[in-house]
Parts: sequence; structure tokens; C-alpha cells
Amino acid sequence: MTLLKQAETVRLDCDRLDMLVSQLGEAAAENVICRALEEVAVRLSHAERCHREGRLADMRRTVRSLIAISDQIGMGKLARFAGHVTACIDEGDPVALAATLARLLRIGETCLGEMWDIRDLSI
Repeated sequence: MTLLKQAETVRLDCDRLDMLVSQLGEAAAENVICRALEEVAVRLSHAERCHREGRLADMRRTVRSLIAISDQIGMGKLARFAGHVTACIDEGDPVALAATLARLLRIGETCLGEMWDIRDLSI
């Protein structure tokens, strides 16, 4: 049996983080980023749960909210794929939705890990 390792490469927008620091100051920017990271993690988990339970309207609202949050803290790829998941819901394509959601979750996990790794260096 062959197992495929599915890994996502992400590139965080450090300029976006620097902009937050210059606009808000270091302490406030760190607070915003930490709260946003928590929200991203909660919403990814909620989206997955909604999908399992077939609550697509709730899932759509949750995933749509990820777009603004992730874009605010430099997670452009996560924001882009949240848009793709929303489109799959709107198109009523359950196969594409399952595949795209799985990819969104992988990207989200990778983004969160990367952000926690560089958070202290960027701020």
C-alpha cells in the first residue's frame, strides 16, 4: 500500500504583519494577531464539524469569515482557499467541496504552524 503525504507550502505575508505593527504598535498588533490565530483555528474546526454534520449554510458563514481574518494577518493562501470552499458550497458540488475543504484544513494547519514559528521574529 502506498500512502501519499499531502503537505502544503505556504508563504506568509510578512509585510502585512509589519503594517499591523506600524499601524497599531507592537503590543496591540501582537494582541490582534494572537486573537486572529485563535479565531482561525476555531473556525477551521467549526467548518469541519459543520461539513460532517451537513450544515452547509453554517459552514459557508464560517468559511467566509475566514477570508477577512486570514487576509488581515498575511495568510493570503488560506483566504484564497476559503473562497474556493465557499464557491464549492454555492455550486452544490459535494465531491469538490470535500476535496477543497480538506485542502483548506491542510493549508490552515500549515499557516498556523508557520505563524506561531515566526510570530516572535516578526513582531
